[in-house]
Amino acid sequence: MQYDCGIAAGTALSQVFGSNVFNDSVMRQTLPKATYQALKKTIETGSSLDPQVAEVVASAMKDWAISKGATHFTHWFQPMTGITAEKHDSFISPSSDGKVIMEFSGKELIKGEPDASSFPSGGLRATFEARGYTAWDCTSPAFVKDRSLFIPTAFCAYTGEALDKKTPLLRSMDALSKQAVRVLHLLGQNNIKRVTTTVGPEQEYFLIDKKYYDQRLDLIMTGRTLFGAKPPKGQDLEDHYFGQIKDRIAAYMSDLDAELWKMGVSAKTKHNEVAPAQHELAPIFNTTNIATDHNQLTMETMKKVALRHGLVCLLHEKPFAGVNGSGKHNNWSMSTDDGQNLLEPGKTPHENQQFLLFLTAVIRAVDEYADLLRISAASPGNDHRLGANEAPPAIISIFLGDQLTGILEQIAAGKTASCETDDILCLGTSSLPDLFKDSTDRNRTSPFAFTGNKFEFRMVGSSQSIAQCNFTLNTIVAEVLSDFADKLEGSTNIVEDIDKLIQEAINKHQRVIFNGNGYSDEWVEEAKLRGLPNIRTTVDAIKAIREEKNLSLMEKHAVLSRKEMDARCFYRLIMSVDNRTIMTQNYRTS
Repeated sequence: MQYDCGIAAGTALSQVFGSNVFNDSVMRQTLPKATYQALKKTIETGSSLDPQVAEVVASAMKDWAISKGATHFTHWFQPMTGITAEKHDSFISPSSDGKVIMEFSGKELIKGEPDASSFPSGGLRATFEARGYTAWDCTSPAFVKDRSLFIPTAFCAYTGEALDKKTPLLRSMDALSKQAVRVLHLLGQNNIKRVTTTVGPEQEYFLIDKKYYDQRLDLIMTGRTLFGAKPPKGQDLEDHYFGQIKDRIAAYMSDLDAELWKMGVSAKTKHNEVAPAQHELAPIFNTTNIATDHNQLTMETMKKVALRHGLVCLLHEKPFAGVNGSGKHNNWSMSTDDGQNLLEPGKTPHENQQFLLFLTAVIRAVDEYADLLRISAASPGNDHRLGANEAPPAIISIFLGDQLTGILEQIAAGKTASCETDDILCLGTSSLPDLFKDSTDRNRTSPFAFTGNKFEFRMVGSSQSIAQCNFTLNTIVAEVLSDFADKLEGSTNIVEDIDKLIQEAINKHQRVIFNGNGYSDEWVEEAKLRGLPNIRTTVDAIKAIREEKNLSLMEKHAVLSRKEMDARCFYRLIMSVDNRTIMTQNYRTS
């Protein structure tokens, strides 16, 4: 049997990538110079957008989309469901001669009006309060798919509350940038205007033959098997991981890559995962907002392309008992507008005060707000996965590796930090090159691991939107940076005071650092002694949303109001508990 390879032979990948995206290159070609510069300023600095600029952009965007075969446009948004929503309108407008002309205005680009009461709102909207708005997010490029122009948008109620996952994410990015810039200015880097969080989400998934899927009502109805025998061959031999990719799967992966590349999704890595029929796709890092949009596109496209190949893509976190479940490793870091990675240790991390300050901010944030991180990765499906085969436990801890842990221990003890490094790995034969070692090993059992110049949050489930875990990370780190900036402003000896801040934070929060085996029973007991929470179910995790410290946090940084937090708590309860009536009554009277 012959399979489609995705991209025609002789076609350069550079011609394919981003070919269906209204990206910077297209904007340069299609927009007047003044309009292009005004739009870029809005994208890069967050300044307000002139309606006249939107009018010019809309006209150019329409002409470009039509040239790509588009007949419709849609405001593409991400309601609280965790999946995407879209309503398609054609470009046609009747003319006096009985024909039509193709129109698309700046107003249509900027604002849409879906029915807000028909989407989950957690009580923010009732049936008689139906109006909602979608607002163009110009920081995430529009794209053409299925003969429609897709315009990434935020979604809010008529009263202004966020009804989606994008709005709090954008707010959190602003919050973190504001506080990180404050700290950097205190360090003398007054040229920095913006700090952006970047993310690379690895996506795991299962592929099974559709003819077998169609025979399993449990898979169809729930996404996972509820009965049946174990397969004759499981993952015991560990021969599937990075194994040879079968022709049928390779064809699917090539087709998937091609579809994603056209939409500007930088799919980079593909391989067999540990469990039979399990695979993984990983993209190149992007700004958190775009990475979140791209991950939603990736999940949607995975399912669609699978059907072309007679396959079904399963994104459930634990579709099969006895083998690994699927997660989504959320690789998170912070970058300045002049190209610095704030989590880059450099060759002498013990002397890199800026790195140690931002590293310490993350450690403190994760320890103080572990409950918020847990709910950000909570779902009934993911509860089955956490603590199972090769998934991290429900206990939030941080892996730093021996080198960084040693440095922090010296600082905590008030000693002058030093760092012994063994950078070269010799393999014992002249035919193989010496290898430069990374500063840390890897720990697959850690839910929050430092991996060289970023943190990998491994707890997120494969079917989940990455928006919530990232707006949570952004906000909790913004809070710690805000406290650091408050304490350092007015300092007469900034270097000395930063050292004191770092030492104080390490002494107070080093309990969350754990480099050992997170699967062991001993760790569960040790974590309990350390006072680390072990929140095993989504229902228990939901309580964190209504904790006063968490409500105050989100309100302070204008990421979510108390009303918006309350709505999300109510919605998560409804989605997570079978006996909805009892739980709803308890919630409303508590």
